[in-house]
Amino acid sequence: MTDTVTLPITGMTCANCVATVERSLKRVNGVSNAVVNLSSERATVEFDPTLVFLPDLIGRVERAGYGVATGEADLIIKRLADDNDARRLEKALLSLEGVLEAHVALATEKARVCYVPTIVSQAEIRKAVTRAGFEALELGGEADDAEARARAAEIAHQRRMLIIGLLFAVPLFLFSMARDFGLFGMWAHAGWVHWLMLAFATPVQFYVGAQYYVGAYKALRNGAPNMEVLIALGTTAAYVYSLPIVFGWLAGHVYLETSAVIITLVRLGKLLEARAKGGASEAIKKLLGLQAKTAHVVRDGIEMAVPVDEVRVGDVVLVRPGEKIPVDGVVVEGRSAVDESMLTGESLPVAKGPGDPVIGATLNKLGLLKFEATKVGKETALAQIIRLVEEAQGSKAPIQQLADKISAVFVPIVIAIAVLTFLGWYFFGPPLPVNADVNVFTRALINMVAVLVIACPCAMGLATPTAVMVGTGRGAELGILFKSGEALERAGRITTVVLDKTGTITKGQPAVTDIVTNQESANQRISESANQQSLIPNPQSLITDYELLRLAASVEKGSEHPLGEAIWAEATTRGLSLSEPIGFQAEAGLGVSAEVDGHAVAVGNLRMMEARGYPLNGLQSEVERLQAEAKTAMLVAVDGAVRGVIAVADTLKDGSVEAVADLRRMGLHVVMITGDNRETAEAIAGQVGLDAVLAEVLPEGKAEAVKRLQMDTPQRFNIVAMVGDGVNDAPALAQADVGIAIGTGTDVAIAAAPVTLMSGDLRGVVRAVKLSRQTLRTIKQNLFWAFFYNVILIPAAAFGLLNPMLAAGAMAFSSVFVVTNSLRLKKADV
Repeated sequence: MTDTVTLPITGMTCANCVATVERSLKRVNGVSNAVVNLSSERATVEFDPTLVFLPDLIGRVERAGYGVATGEADLIIKRLADDNDARRLEKALLSLEGVLEAHVALATEKARVCYVPTIVSQAEIRKAVTRAGFEALELGGEADDAEARARAAEIAHQRRMLIIGLLFAVPLFLFSMARDFGLFGMWAHAGWVHWLMLAFATPVQFYVGAQYYVGAYKALRNGAPNMEVLIALGTTAAYVYSLPIVFGWLAGHVYLETSAVIITLVRLGKLLEARAKGGASEAIKKLLGLQAKTAHVVRDGIEMAVPVDEVRVGDVVLVRPGEKIPVDGVVVEGRSAVDESMLTGESLPVAKGPGDPVIGATLNKLGLLKFEATKVGKETALAQIIRLVEEAQGSKAPIQQLADKISAVFVPIVIAIAVLTFLGWYFFGPPLPVNADVNVFTRALINMVAVLVIACPCAMGLATPTAVMVGTGRGAELGILFKSGEALERAGRITTVVLDKTGTITKGQPAVTDIVTNQESANQRISESANQQSLIPNPQSLITDYELLRLAASVEKGSEHPLGEAIWAEATTRGLSLSEPIGFQAEAGLGVSAEVDGHAVAVGNLRMMEARGYPLNGLQSEVERLQAEAKTAMLVAVDGAVRGVIAVADTLKDGSVEAVADLRRMGLHVVMITGDNRETAEAIAGQVGLDAVLAEVLPEGKAEAVKRLQMDTPQRFNIVAMVGDGVNDAPALAQADVGIAIGTGTDVAIAAAPVTLMSGDLRGVVRAVKLSRQTLRTIKQNLFWAFFYNVILIPAAAFGLLNPMLAAGAMAFSSVFVVTNSLRLKKADV
């Protein structure tokens, strides 16, 4: 048995921090896997709940030198009778997964609960109070967003440290530069001036820079040196070197302004980075902001307004024009148009009436709707979307593995290069000029400090996760759900797109177009027969088209296949009296059969009739004609002989032709897969403009067909995406390199696919591929910058071409560049 929890981690600054937290969590007995994301600042941990508990995981994170963001809920508790009630409620609250502490005070009738917000919500805490037999009233209004609070506190802290650093470092830097240029005269070189400079530099070094000393100590204790080790080493070297000169023990130039400016610039970079990372998580905030705060429910015949968290399954909910639909449900009364664009990306409102589903967080535009709540809380579509986006943002893309491997050894290599730089310049450097204001030791030290502070593992650590975070968030805004960073990356590499026909290219709502009986010389068109109450049968015919339709529809009453439903719907529309089928049987990919009014009736395709050995009675030519018109010919056999053909056609979805054209313009090979006969499939392919067709593929053969495409020798067929919506598509979606489920399809198909389109529009596939390609391009740009920056500037610093303060500025802004570049995806044009 394995449980999975997500912990919001605080205090991480670079890829080495990620590696440290991951390694620390994996060392816990019972933890099978741990994935930490620097951009989203979350750790996803898989563990055996019989061996390890939540406090163990949090304790391990804290021992590694980092924190876990927690929330506090203050509740007023009603109906507490005595101290036993208080203890019982505490016990009930502590039994909730995610609750760390619970204190219930009988005297004040208040409860304070400390909890992990990514595991349990305040709504669930209040429900636990209710289940225990009490009533909870929240103090303070809005629910506490612990992660947002922790991020805001981090930004405020960085801003405060930056201001203090600027107050001391800027005057120190300006004075030092002016003195070096001889603007102040000889008094500026007096001994007391050095003491004044020390007074300005020390608060920056040990107060503003305290975080780097603490972080360096923790990193070294964990055996994983990080960026803070480099900053601490570099600035301390410059600071300590200056002390003997300040004390008058040695003559020379002090470099106190160097250490102060380096620390201040790094603080500036961290402030900008923290702000940018906050922008990267805006997609989740937008999704959370879609939720309605209250709902109007009818209980015991009385309408009342309740918080949306208190809506129960089965409640009847009223939604007036202009109001948000609070939870998922099914309309029981009223008609309206609902704007679902915030979830599906579809711009046009969707008509809703009795029996139609409604989705929470969508906007009711016109009429009054009364619906029954079917999904509430974490089960609603919006909650599931938020969960999927959070999981995707916390996952790692395969392209990140290279950066992780390099980051693991980066800091030790940089320290080694810095030591070699010092030794090289000290022992082998070119002779100094006679009038040089530095000695050999000082020159070697300054170049070593430049190497230490120019190196930036942060940029490498942020290159991939920030792009994945923004890309998945942008996808959610467009109605595209990527379930992992791997899915987002792979979708940008696909070369072949396989489209299921029914429900994907076509609407999946076929209708009867023709009925042909075995001895009629011409088929009776629906448009003709609909204008007359009854048909006069051919005297030589054994069966009328009405009787043929009635028998076929009676069998199809027990079918869930779209073609069968079309036959049943046509008979119902004509007002035919249907009989109850006996012994209904469905044969996958062939058809259905049953006994109707004493007759053995079979409805299916040509393969079914041939397999049973039923004579076609001269209908072969009619079948071929109908198939050439892109219609599916369903043969109807009565008592062992084919008596007629019912033609059913599905219509193309709006946007299918445009989507296929766009995919082909993007250089993708577009293939359709269907169980229909080749003639029908070819006719559809001609209308849409496909590259190839895989026809007459049985449901169980779709996965094998996708596998054959993946194994095809031409390079372009190697990475295959499968797009489908039905239960029988699930194996093929799982087999494909990238499975893309149409969101209007079944839950099984959606669960099997790493990418889900919230709307049924095939143009969503185009948007998904474009967004994935742009995200992949951004990741490559980020990684190029991160590697190029370090590969070029570390040697430059080692060869003495960089001043340490300039190096610190470049390092501080390298990670800001990476995050800012990723943020451009928020405006990606797809």
